Amino acid sequence: MAAISLLPNGAKLRKPSSIPEFHCEFYRNFEPGVLKMPTGKQKSMDAGYGKSLGVFAAATDNALPATNTAVPVSTRSQVKRHTISIFVGDESGIINRIAGVFSRRGYNIESLAVGLNKDKALFTVVVCGTEKVLRQVVEQLNKLVNVWKVEDISKDPQVERELMLIKLATNPSIHAEIMWLVDIFRANIVDISENFLTIEVTGDPGKMAAVLRNLSKFGIKEIARTGKIALRRERMGETAPFWRFSASSYPDLEEKTPSNALLETAKRSLNGSHTTLSRGDVYPVEPYDNFSMNQVLDAHWGVLYDNDSSGLRSHTLSMLVNDSPGVLNVVTGVISRRGYNIQSLAVGPAEKEGLSRITTVVPGTDESIGKLVQQLHKLIDLHGVDDLTHLPFAERELMLIKIAANTAARRDVLDIANIFRAKAVDVSDHTITLELTGDLNKMVALQRLLEPYGICEVARTGRVALIRESGVDSTYLRGYPLPL
Repeated sequence: MAAISLLPNGAKLRKPSSIPEFHCEFYRNFEPGVLKMPTGKQKSMDAGYGKSLGVFAAATDNALPATNTAVPVSTRSQVKRHTISIFVGDESGIINRIAGVFSRRGYNIESLAVGLNKDKALFTVVVCGTEKVLRQVVEQLNKLVNVWKVEDISKDPQVERELMLIKLATNPSIHAEIMWLVDIFRANIVDISENFLTIEVTGDPGKMAAVLRNLSKFGIKEIARTGKIALRRERMGETAPFWRFSASSYPDLEEKTPSNALLETAKRSLNGSHTTLSRGDVYPVEPYDNFSMNQVLDAHWGVLYDNDSSGLRSHTLSMLVNDSPGVLNVVTGVISRRGYNIQSLAVGPAEKEGLSRITTVVPGTDESIGKLVQQLHKLIDLHGVDDLTHLPFAERELMLIKIAANTAARRDVLDIANIFRAKAVDVSDHTITLELTGDLNKMVALQRLLEPYGICEVARTGRVALIRESGVDSTYLRGYPLPL
């Protein structure tokens, strides 16, 4: 059982148990002398409570008795957010097995982003817990069949991004102020009607919190939010993970490497420390931390259009569920047990506290998906599910893509990025990382243009979608989709 300490006002403070929880607000917002509760309320602490935490040295008459168990200061540093990258072979039910590992250990997944391809998938999971228990979870994930690599990249410098669609209730009197905030946060308007405005914004979690705090006063109707995706920031020089892949594409990079560094690299290769680089025609196939696998998710798969003669097409489902451990496992279990292959999955907080929105894309006919929706309605933790396929809706996806490029090629890559309105978010002497937001066709077009330069790695979120209140179906405005 968890130890309990009494506050000076008689309230009880429960020491965190060994089971990690999602609630990290107390530890993150802790300040000496002020207790910030998860609800946002602050309660002053007297010197006696400060002494029990080891914050104040002086004692007063109101100090707690020495028999009470104190909460150690080190506990705050143990419970924190972790970003876990899981690279797996894509097969039916893999999402359900990954989510089951977390739910069976009491973890509530804060955000989940899944970039899926026909034969592989990259999961980016954000959870809150201690280092010790996280290591146990990583060991369990590595035991799963078809799991190729699991990493906790929280301690490494990284580029982290997430995508959010926000639908606001608006009127002419506040329209100018909203547009002013949109410009400040570098957001985009994706749909506008007489009473509603839909905004697309990308950024790190801090930016997302600032956007919600400033827009909440106007009245948020709906939020569709992806999980966080992250890529390591590339190091400079020949010790970087993708240096050899970049150097094989651009020989001038090798010329900049000092001769003694090349000699050391050759010695390590002869001693067996590194295996010989297996060069791919486009993507890198090289050892990275004793892991040899093509870690690139391509954008050439993931949607079926309505021109299929069998009636099979991709259906976009939006679900509102309780934000509690095990819910994602139950939802994906209903889908996988009926033989459906999930093409896209995005999980993030909803517009109401305590709720999450799951946006998934599942292939099937109208009849089969209708039966699946009926089964989902029977779940206790599900508040609602909508099939947006036959409605006008705005959909977006976020991609981080790292490209091999020397000084000369970097200018060409940036010119291509400007055409697609992609942004450079990280650069090294041999790579450049771009951030792109759009629909699947946009992802396909950009990635095909960048393949000749050499793609190091890709992280993608699932697609998020909101109904267009304007009633405009942009599918017919874009013309025909690109062939996949």
